[in-house]
Amino acid sequence: MRANLPFRAAALTLAAALALVGCEEMGVKTSPTPQARPASLRPPAVVPVEPSAASRDLARYYTRVQNDLLTRGLLRTDGGGPDTPFSADDLARNFETIAFYDEYTTGSGVSARNNGGSGRLSRWNGPVRVQTEFGASVPQERRAIDAARIDAYGKRLAAITDHPITSVARNGNFHVFVVGEDDSAFLQERLVQLIPSISPTELDLFGNLPRSFYCLVVAVSGSRTPYQYTRAIALIRAEHPDLVRQSCIHEEMAQGLGLPNDSPSARPSIFNDDDEFALLTNQDELLLKMLYDPRLKLGMTADEARPVARIIARDLMGQPL
Repeated sequence: MRANLPFRAAALTLAAALALVGCEEMGVKTSPTPQARPASLRPPAVVPVEPSAASRDLARYYTRVQNDLLTRGLLRTDGGGPDTPFSADDLARNFETIAFYDEYTTGSGVSARNNGGSGRLSRWNGPVRVQTEFGASVPQERRAIDAARIDAYGKRLAAITDHPITSVARNGNFHVFVVGEDDSAFLQERLVQLIPSISPTELDLFGNLPRSFYCLVVAVSGSRTPYQYTRAIALIRAEHPDLVRQSCIHEEMAQGLGLPNDSPSARPSIFNDDDEFALLTNQDELLLKMLYDPRLKLGMTADEARPVARIIARDLMGQPL
């Protein structure tokens, strides 16, 4: 197990996105809107290959991790129950922590905790088009399972948020990469296509992700709309066993919608480093509903949003003011 790191990888959202496009060192506070690509541009053809010894070793390691967590009663898939009660006030507090703070920054390395002040409410305004791409090391039968799960989960997120989220084969703006240790060149080639300004340092992060980082997501905002996401890139390791793999899909896609942080007080929740829950919980669904409630506006500070969030939380929980 890793020392002082969450089971799932860091979710690198707005703060990380700034660095990804190479603007942070110049004092630019927002990242440029990704350049438009020709409609005919398609992902490069991927020819299946056998995983290397390093990839097989990594798969064995993650299987041991999953088995250890399951043995300890973690990675629950029930969504929460009578043993995990929470109130409207709990929901509002958890929303503020998870929506207005970033779990990680990139200033001192990708694993550095962000202990600074809160940010502003960020989310998608336009339709989210989820495009799933696979590395050559992912077998065809595994691709079919993952693609179906991502599509179904996207539909679930759309129903929860009442925001348009669809799966597409091309011209996506939320790219979910399922890649293995041997797919580094493919992933880096695609990242250069998607974010032309990406620096060698950031490319190396994706190409040589530490073993302690199981998956990650990066959300990018527009230069004229600093709190409106216009592109996201999620990375899911192909070496993961089934439940860990599905857990990564659930957390990274949800975080890529605008819930970038984790909170030790959020229970039941996947936005918690304790790994108790593997899949989206009933509280997580409410957090997503709050995030896309029209009463909360893009760019709101935590202080501005707090009284509104309390009202929304009580509405959702059926508790009077």
